[in-house]
Amino acid sequence: MGMREVLERRIERWLADPDSSVEYAEEVEGRWAVRMRQEARDATTTWFTIGQRSLEYEAYVLPAAEAGSELLRQALQRNMKGWRSYFALDHEGGLVLRGRLSEPLVTDLELDLVLGEIYDAIEVGFRPLLRSLIADRENSG
Repeated sequence: MGMREVLERRIERWLADPDSSVEYAEEVEGRWAVRMRQEARDATTTWFTIGQRSLEYEAYVLPAAEAGSELLRQALQRNMKGWRSYFALDHEGGLVLRGRLSEPLVTDLELDLVLGEIYDAIEVGFRPLLRSLIADRENSG
């Protein structure tokens, strides 16, 4: 079974599970958007992109911060706690959680662990990171 089939099957199961935080999913321009309800904020959308040999995923966290900011320092420290995802900057400088699985690792269990780690990273880190972003902007202005 290929990566696409595993991902699509897992998404169907997340959507069908009443205990899952996944509330919506759709394929948009060749990528899958999987939206989870959260407590720290309304929701988080994780984007899955299927490549030739790997599955990449990314979830937006916060807008761009100033270089050398407390937000970026905190994000780098939090990277030591992640296994399947890490904080990075997107093409606009925004803070995202990102990761990649090689094709043999794309399994139901691993996808559950990926989505769970992203969920937990947002639950634990979103509010402190947001406070840092606000403080950075107040101090620079």
